[in-house]
Amino acid sequence: MIFLVIPLTLSFRRPSPGRLGAVLVRLRAAAVTYAEVGATRAELPAGYDHLRRRVRLGDGPVAFAAAVTAVRTWELHRRAGLAVAASSASVEPDVVVALGLRVGLVWVLAPCRVVWVVDQPDRWGFAYGTLPGHPERGEEAFVVERDEEGAVWLALTAFSRPAWVLARVLAPVARRGQRRLTDAYLRALHGT
Repeated sequence: MIFLVIPLTLSFRRPSPGRLGAVLVRLRAAAVTYAEVGATRAELPAGYDHLRRRVRLGDGPVAFAAAVTAVRTWELHRRAGLAVAASSASVEPDVVVALGLRVGLVWVLAPCRVVWVVDQPDRWGFAYGTLPGHPERGEEAFVVERDEEGAVWLALTAFSRPAWVLARVLAPVARRGQRRLTDAYLRALHGT
């Protein structure tokens, strides 16, 4: 297995649970790599690429509970094809998660920290922010909502920009990859 540290970590194989766990240990006390913590709750900050997507998942309390469980337990990320290791099996504030995502022929390690959680009767979700070693700087939120008619929705909100020169050079590829990953998240919960 080949790993390049640029400080980005790449591999030609899916990261093992041990490799992801080592990232968790190393970054347990690390601070996020951007200043606008919590901005996915309101107006997204200038100077970043913005993403807002929303998809209807179904209707009623059973669909809502299933979607919340999938988001709360990292299952959404696994169903989207990511390798996942987290400092907690359930999403909570300050949990560190190491994600492995495939980009073309390589796997990229993308560590994040949960920066906020919302837990209301008809709304559950969280956002995580990037940690050192992530190819981007920014934040992404995953929120499951049930509206007055009982329709269940998954809303994704993000702001990001490249963290390194290599990521800046490959920005068009990174944007395309982010759109594909967002589509995978949105498809992952259909029929939950």
